[in-house]
Amino acid sequence: MARLTGISPVLLVADLDRAVGYYRDRLGFACQTHGDPPNFATADRDEATILLALADQADRLVPHWQIVDKMWNAYIRVDDVDAIYAEVQERGAGIDYTIYDAPHGFREFGVQDPDGHDIAFGQRIAP
Repeated sequence: MARLTGISPVLLVADLDRAVGYYRDRLGFACQTHGDPPNFATADRDEATILLALADQADRLVPHWQIVDKMWNAYIRVDDVDAIYAEVQERGAGIDYTIYDAPHGFREFGVQDPDGHDIAFGQRIAP
């Protein structure tokens, strides 16, 4: 039987260059733009990929937390959340919520990108 090998959330962005800069410089992703002029980008880091698509109606962008309180647009599982937390702080990413042990069994923190998307990084806590 075929295996699922990954999932990539697609985030709509108002300014592709600004979004690419954030994911590259603040979160450490390798980014590649596509289109002429660019209207789509891939942001890759290790086994995680986020896709960025330029929205032609930026005023209609609604991050998930504006509809459901404290809801992420993407949740990235990591093997050392404390190290990622320190790294993104050093890179200047604004922390949306600080690192803590969540009741659902993950140690996690969140950042918010320039379009208001909440991106969480979490590591499963050993039982």
